[in-house]
Amino acid sequence: MTPEKESNGHDNYAFALEGRFCDLPEKADDLDSSIDGDCNKLAYIVTDAPPWYLCILLGTQHCLTAFGGIIAIPLILSQGLCLQLDGLTQSYLISTIFFVSGICTLLQVTFGIRLPILQGGTFTLLAPSMAMLSMPEWTCPAWTQNASLVNTSSAEFVEVWQSRMRALQGSILVGSLFQVFVGFSGLIGLFMRFIGPLTIAPTIALIGLSLFDSAGSSAGSHWGISSMWAQLTTALIILFSQYLRHIAMPFPKYSRDKKLHTSRVYVFQILPVLLGITVSWLVCYILTTYNVLPADPEHYGYLARTDLKGEVIGRAPWLTFPYPGQWGMPTVSLAGVVGILAGVISSMIESVGDYHACARLSGAPPPPKHAINRGIGIEGLGCLLAGAWGTGNGTTSYSENVGALGITKVGSRMVIVASGVLMIVMGILGKVGAVFTTIPSPVMGGMFMVMFGVICAAGVSNLQYTDMNSSRNIFIFGFSMFSGLVIPNWIIKNPKAIATGVLELDQMLQVLLTTSMFVGGFFGFILDNTIPGSKQERGILAWNKAHEDDSSETLESGEVYNLPFGISSSLSSVSWIRYIPFCPPGMPHALEPKQPLGNPESGQISIGVGL
Repeated sequence: MTPEKESNGHDNYAFALEGRFCDLPEKADDLDSSIDGDCNKLAYIVTDAPPWYLCILLGTQHCLTAFGGIIAIPLILSQGLCLQLDGLTQSYLISTIFFVSGICTLLQVTFGIRLPILQGGTFTLLAPSMAMLSMPEWTCPAWTQNASLVNTSSAEFVEVWQSRMRALQGSILVGSLFQVFVGFSGLIGLFMRFIGPLTIAPTIALIGLSLFDSAGSSAGSHWGISSMWAQLTTALIILFSQYLRHIAMPFPKYSRDKKLHTSRVYVFQILPVLLGITVSWLVCYILTTYNVLPADPEHYGYLARTDLKGEVIGRAPWLTFPYPGQWGMPTVSLAGVVGILAGVISSMIESVGDYHACARLSGAPPPPKHAINRGIGIEGLGCLLAGAWGTGNGTTSYSENVGALGITKVGSRMVIVASGVLMIVMGILGKVGAVFTTIPSPVMGGMFMVMFGVICAAGVSNLQYTDMNSSRNIFIFGFSMFSGLVIPNWIIKNPKAIATGVLELDQMLQVLLTTSMFVGGFFGFILDNTIPGSKQERGILAWNKAHEDDSSETLESGEVYNLPFGISSSLSSVSWIRYIPFCPPGMPHALEPKQPLGNPESGQISIGVGL
């Protein structure tokens, strides 16, 4: 697609790179029409292939956008795995999750939903995983938390964390089979029929709220000088993302017509988390270098030093090749599987919303049922791979990267292919994962405070579709949220309260009732589907309309969602293929006649399906 020149001499391609969404109209009355016009134009739509260097540049940006969420998961999991003092193993976990995220991204873009949507670790599985690891039998031995007693290379310590990882792996492997079945069987549509905003809002919001302890532990492990760096990181991210997001910074740029010149980029809006962490990290590094921060572990501010895990970079190999079963044979427990299922269901619901949003922002038609089924099924396969490789987590679609499409105005899926390849490369380069482990704990805590707060707010934002003047809806949401906080807190303080006489049942109830998102989502689901209320009052009508909102409709559905490499063409002659829920029904659009025989119309062309 060739960018069309605008009257001011700039083209859409320049708008995309420079962060200039559109020129504001002189009259305020024309603001809405201007936004609907210029601002919605894409430099590249989903089926376009930008130049390779642009794919690499924008693919790198997508990786950086997902960077915070991807590395946060193994660092939080390390607390439950007893790995706080083992930076080298943490670096292996980071490399593994990058590697698997890259593979899953390529699978999703190529054979899944086929939209430019990036895959990565999911916080919906993190909550039940931490609940499982908090059970009495998985409590970390006291000696693993003492730096003077623990030997990270000893067989005893390795067995401590690997036994916990294998238990997580087995639960994720079995739980992800449910997602594979729901996706490829087409049952996701049946699930969505009974799930509305009043179920989703408490479920997602409680993911962020339930992780406050992890954020607090990192941010305030020494509430004093150390916590200042957590607050510095938090303040910087808020400053960049909220107060400075409309400020464009000049950057050098080269083009054939203008040679070397400067262009303005909204860098604070695009990379606020990365900038906040980098600045705080750099300040900590400078103060560590000049010994401003104390070297005594007993003094406040010690944990802000950047040399606490400095040896990890030297010990980490240049190349590492994650492989399935690298931590041993996975084990399965009923309690773990049931807890993971709660996270899997939440992940599926969230991904369906991401598919629709991604289609609107990439110039694609709304995703048909068969594409949604295939996307959810491939995400299930991604969770299987994540479980097999041992990330301690699954995979899901990243909402923040969907938002990045609106910023860059580049909706090409080839850019996400480049992101997938780059994440695989980052997973193979062992030094990359090691570098991330040197980020001081208080700095990561500051990022967690912002990130988990945004997750909580994103859940609450689903209430915009409902009538919150309704006492029915206020009761359902309030009761669900409060129950999701009270019940897990009480169970954690009274672990012996659950005693049915059946050990497996006790463990299952322990995990479920200490998982805030499950408790809140369960009450939201039951109450919303049993208390009388109209679909308009419940927000079902507005919710469905938002998902079915029309996009630019610049493409035929088959051009985007049909299977690649001619697979759809070869299957089109098979009559029974229409009954498979994840296959395109009938003949692919790219092969269908564009008009009735004998009555040709001008201007109608056929575009082949490409990657």
